[in-house]
Amino acid sequence: MNAQPIEVFESRDRDLVRSLITGDRALTAHALADLDDGEFPRTRSYVARRGQTPIALGMEYSGWAPQPLHLFGDREGIAAILTHGMRPRAAWVPTPIGGDPVLDLYYESEKINPMLRMAVDANDFRAYAGPAADRVVPLIPADAPALNHLYQLGFAAWLPPLAVAEGVYRGVHQSGRLVAAAGTHVIGRRERIAVVGNVYTSANARGHGYARATTSQVTEALLAFCDLVVLNVRSDNPEAINVYRSLGYTVRAEFEERLVVRRAPLGIPRLLRRIFGIG
Repeated sequence: MNAQPIEVFESRDRDLVRSLITGDRALTAHALADLDDGEFPRTRSYVARRGQTPIALGMEYSGWAPQPLHLFGDREGIAAILTHGMRPRAAWVPTPIGGDPVLDLYYESEKINPMLRMAVDANDFRAYAGPAADRVVPLIPADAPALNHLYQLGFAAWLPPLAVAEGVYRGVHQSGRLVAAAGTHVIGRRERIAVVGNVYTSANARGHGYARATTSQVTEALLAFCDLVVLNVRSDNPEAINVYRSLGYTVRAEFEERLVVRRAPLGIPRLLRRIFGIG
């Protein structure tokens, strides 16, 4: 174990934060997109440094808990960040299958969703041109209440008009009612990457290809200015997976999306034993 002490500090240095987001771009897409001018002010980032060398990053989205939490880098550094930096009461965290041993020291999983990360670029994208494609229309901020009703959220604030304005949304109307939609979780124009989400078709409108048609048109619009488009889908949802495969999306990784809640604090000796098996 390195004897140099680890310092934790909050950072608004976007270049430093970017340098610590490591790994496959398809897997780090959410964090990369949060570097955008519109998103970065809504995040908090903590860096762990050993001596003068940054070794780990914790990045969380602001707002009512639970919000997304991203952790990158050295295990000791991540442990220091979760001890001396960010301490969200609850968060949504992507983890490897089986969980993350450092995160598990601090958080207890309340919910675990088995997920696939899928991605597509312009070379592999296959646009859907079936009959349902002609029924798809762009959605605008004024459609936010209809989107919230479609998603059965019961309140309009979850997806506010600003989110629709800043994103890319497409939908299908039937008898004057929005019955299917697809949109975006976040767009990173700075990094030329985007995350598709909020794909949903009401129960009485399924079987017509609306999910394929709306997702296709959202993806096509994003690929006009992004190099890579990604999405998450539950690994136990073969119908949705097949829809995305038909558009050219391929699986890049399996992971678990965890809703975690902060545990009671661990003493330092116990913490070291848990991480390194010493003491």
